[in-house]
Amino acid sequence: MTTSSRLRKLILTAHITASVGWLGTVACGFVLAVAGMTSSDSETVRASHVALELLAWFAIVPLAVASLATGVLQSLSSPWGLFRHYWVVAKLSINLFATLVLLLYLPTLRDLAAAASTPAEEIAQLDSLSPALHAGAALLILGVATVLAVFKPGGLTPYGWRKQREQRAPGEGAFAGPPSR
Repeated sequence: MTTSSRLRKLILTAHITASVGWLGTVACGFVLAVAGMTSSDSETVRASHVALELLAWFAIVPLAVASLATGVLQSLSSPWGLFRHYWVVAKLSINLFATLVLLLYLPTLRDLAAAASTPAEEIAQLDSLSPALHAGAALLILGVATVLAVFKPGGLTPYGWRKQREQRAPGEGAFAGPPSR
């Protein structure tokens, strides 16, 4: 797919904005989860769980989906391609995995927020490492995706090698595949 330079820059800007926003809101979620886990004040514990669910539904999920969608658009509209380079495939895999885990974890956040909103519920029911562990793991893997985006380690996939061969004009010395080691 070919696009104008201006459109590619717009898609890239949207992707960077969504990805950085996702990382930032996950960091906020981590802070809320740690506050809910470590505070001795029952109102702080309750408020952190309610806020964490709201943050997840109204910021983290939309930014995760936007990052995925704009990342796919960006790769399809650029020379990098979606399946040509291992680092792009790795970023796509990380994004899909993190978004799937997030979507599967939403019912747990909903249950914790519901328990936190019920005054009769004991505060001990909210004593869980789970939100902090999930947010910490998300920060780690989103950090890995960021490093991949910045450093773009080399390495074409077999599909990338095939596409590179197809793009070479006849007589330009097309070769059979990746260099042997």
